[in-house]
Formats: sequence, C-alpha cells, structure tokens
Amino acid sequence: MSFYNCFLAISYSIAKVIKMAETRNFVLRDKNGNESGVFTGKQPRQAALKVANRGAGTKKKPDTIMLRERGTKKVHVFKAWKEVVDAPKNRPAWMPAKINKPFVEKVKIEKIDEI
Repeated sequence: MSFYNCFLAISYSIAKVIKMAETRNFVLRDKNGNESGVFTGKQPRQAALKVANRGAGTKKKPDTIMLRERGTKKVHVFKAWKEVVDAPKNRPAWMPAKINKPFVEKVKIEKIDEI
C-alpha cells in the first residue's frame, strides 16, 4: 500500500470517528406518523432518555417512544418509563431529595417509506 493510500485510509477513519461524535436530531413521532418535538443526542438512546423523563410511563405500563432520525428514514422504537429515586448524596442545595430517573429499552428500528 502506498503512502498516499495509507494516508487516505487513516483520514477516512478519523473523519468517521469525528462524525459519530456529533449530535444528531431526533423527531418524536406518534402511532399515526405525526411528528412533534425535536430532541438531540449523540445516540438515539440519549434522546429517548430526554423524552422518557417528560413522559408518564411506569415500569409496569411503559410508554412507547418512536424517534425518527432527521435526514434518514429510520425510526428508533423504545419502551420508556421513569421512577422516583433518591437524589445523589453529593447533590447541590437546590436539588430536591427525590428525583425522576428515566429508563429506556430499545425494541427495534423501523424503516419508513415516507417522511
């Protein structure tokens, strides 16, 4: 392999890693395909945790969250709920003693025909 080809391969690998670290936008969808609200995260799970913290799902009756990645036709489907837990011991003074902790579990990735 020539030096130039090696340089190109390394440059491509670095660019790929940098791109993966960028934040992405995910649009919240309902079962009818209506979209509302944009949540950002480096991964779909991070955006789903933000949605779960606003929801009303419980562990016994989780909400279904559908997030479409902007610029693609991929829809990430999660089961989500939140629980009330004790705040960390090193919490700041303004934080309450009990906080909501979101949980998500990935179910599947769907491909849609139209956005």
